[in-house]
Amino acid sequence: MSDKTRPAVSEPIEETATGETAMPTTRGGLLRSGMVVSVMTLASRVLGLVRDVVIAALLGAGSGADAFFVAFKIPNFMRRLFAEGAFNQAFVPVLSEYATQRTRAEVRELLDAVSGSLSVVLALITALAIAAAPWLTWLFAPGFKADPGKLALTAEMLRLTFPYLLLISLTAFAGSVLNTWERFAVPAFTPVLLNVCLIGAALWLTPLMSDPALGLAWGVLIAGAAQLLFQLPFLARLGLTPRFVPNFRHPGVRRILRLMTPALFGVSVSQINLLLDTVLASFLVSGSVSWLYYSDRLVELPLGVFGIAIATVILPALSKRHAEQSGEHFARMLDWALRMVLLIGLPAALALVLLAEPLLVTLFHYGAMTDHDVVMASRSLRAYALGLLAFMLIKVLAPGYFARQDTKTPVKIGIVAMAANMLMNLALIVPLAHAGLALATALSAFLNAGLLGAGLRKRGVLRFQPGWGRYAFQVVGGCLLMGLVLWWLSPSWHVWVEWGALHRAGELTLLVAAGAGVYFAWLAASGVRLRHFRLRG
Repeated sequence: MSDKTRPAVSEPIEETATGETAMPTTRGGLLRSGMVVSVMTLASRVLGLVRDVVIAALLGAGSGADAFFVAFKIPNFMRRLFAEGAFNQAFVPVLSEYATQRTRAEVRELLDAVSGSLSVVLALITALAIAAAPWLTWLFAPGFKADPGKLALTAEMLRLTFPYLLLISLTAFAGSVLNTWERFAVPAFTPVLLNVCLIGAALWLTPLMSDPALGLAWGVLIAGAAQLLFQLPFLARLGLTPRFVPNFRHPGVRRILRLMTPALFGVSVSQINLLLDTVLASFLVSGSVSWLYYSDRLVELPLGVFGIAIATVILPALSKRHAEQSGEHFARMLDWALRMVLLIGLPAALALVLLAEPLLVTLFHYGAMTDHDVVMASRSLRAYALGLLAFMLIKVLAPGYFARQDTKTPVKIGIVAMAANMLMNLALIVPLAHAGLALATALSAFLNAGLLGAGLRKRGVLRFQPGWGRYAFQVVGGCLLMGLVLWWLSPSWHVWVEWGALHRAGELTLLVAAGAGVYFAWLAASGVRLRHFRLRG
């Protein structure tokens, strides 16, 4: 196809003279696309922290908080497992192939069939989950059985939160289409609405409820509808609004289902491990589920802003290169993604370890949150932080398989990592309690990432580009200097408790700015330049 017949990515897809659709070309390269996603995700994560500050002040780390976090985690876990995990990794490569090699009518037929089939399956699952809410609660938090009131409250909230899975999965479907047509900003901004809805529910709905946590459950349901409705106009602008026609016999749907089955365990193993943490933590002292939640939320900030952002832009690009049989560019993209992960993941993990208590005090030590909660949450935060780099590596290495429509290898690796996590959970929960669960998750993530990387190397798909020795020296050197600055400038966390909210926020901002300034100054002095990270998609 000539450039004259290739439609611009800012316009709806148009059928060419040959009846083919054109896969949109990357408008600004992977770095620019990744920065767009990062900025939008940062806005969402910052609002997410505000949301958690409000929830911590309202519920603390007591029974109500534990109940809500479990009721929200169950559909949220399944969202990550199905929508952002298995479905996204199976759907995007197939959609990219259709957009590259098929007609416009065939692309729209695929979207109609996938959206309709997905809706039917999720509606059935949602109906069953609502009916079986008490049993689901017992399954995911069996330790709550010792407190019948807590168990009943969790089941009641689960009936409100579980429909979120249906709504957010359709939102993920729409986001996958938009990402394939390089509208990265819209799906990245969409989670902002979840945080806005939960903050609004915390402020205005919780006072009206018999238990404040019920207001938050209603907020989750409202957020699911808001996120889906937000994305539909952008699909319409591209001329890609689906008609929701179920067709499980459609060849594209059947291929996606075949790819999804093993992918359920592939990229989502870390989420399964986090859920196992919740199950085991339900047997520990009250507050354990909440301590894990607050520490996980802080690790999710850099993981979402950078790790998931890189994975978001690289999957459609890798799928495109695989469809075009461009192996050399495929390898360069993976190498670029690994360098980006190291650039951000290593200093972020070190900062979380060094500033665990100051971060928790600044963000959550208000209202019902106690000093004891800060101490307990800091232990699991440091353990999770040790695995941050591995969590990010999984996000960028797994697309190397899924873009090539290989979902069997990641599932085998995922099963090994999950089994290792379960064994380490049992070994570490007794001496370290909830922190042992977090540490087991971090260690199993390194095992998962290592096996994924080794598999890609063995297949010749991952080929390290020149300059890795110098690059590692630059990044590690910057981290050492940053760590010294943070250790020297940060006072004892007991001092932070005595400060007011504005004082805490100001001190933390100065610390982060000083650490980041030293880190990036060292990178610049050692020869790292922005142009080194520019890569066309």
